[in-house]
Amino acid sequence: MEQWRRGARNEAIIADLEALVPQGHLLRKIEKVMDYEWLYEWLDPYYCHTNGRPGAGPVVFIKMALIQHLYGIPSLRQTYQRIQGTRSYRWFLGYSLLGKIPHFATVSYVFCQRFPEELFAEIFERILNKALNYRIVGPSIIFIDGTHIRASANKKKSQKVKVKKTPKVYAKQLREEVNAE
Repeated sequence: MEQWRRGARNEAIIADLEALVPQGHLLRKIEKVMDYEWLYEWLDPYYCHTNGRPGAGPVVFIKMALIQHLYGIPSLRQTYQRIQGTRSYRWFLGYSLLGKIPHFATVSYVFCQRFPEELFAEIFERILNKALNYRIVGPSIIFIDGTHIRASANKKKSQKVKVKKTPKVYAKQLREEVNAE
């Protein structure tokens, strides 16, 4: 009875990855407002352009860490695995359905050896502030390290409070994860 579906997995199709990601997806909203030129300028001193293999751009590594943080994925290894099979993540990173994603060990190396911890915190803070300014994420309820923090009850009177601890905690988790392997 289900014989007609047996070949569906091997069916060749022509698809545009752009069309496979829903228009209202969170990563689309981030991509629409985010400008990454400043990242290339900030991270350029940490790359050698005269030798070595061509590598993934620095924005890819930042975006992989952003995916991990946004979706609460516990490790870079699991982030790498989910990116392999998630169209929207691949689209956000700029990879095709069959493109080779940077290995999680490479991402770990970049964050632990190449980029200084302070730089990661600055990048994280800038991206978060931009997302808040464009109302992609809301400051009404924030979960940090499993702690539930409510915003001020007066919605007309808001205060911007920068939390310096979050990027440091996340950077520390990345380093612990790398050292555990």
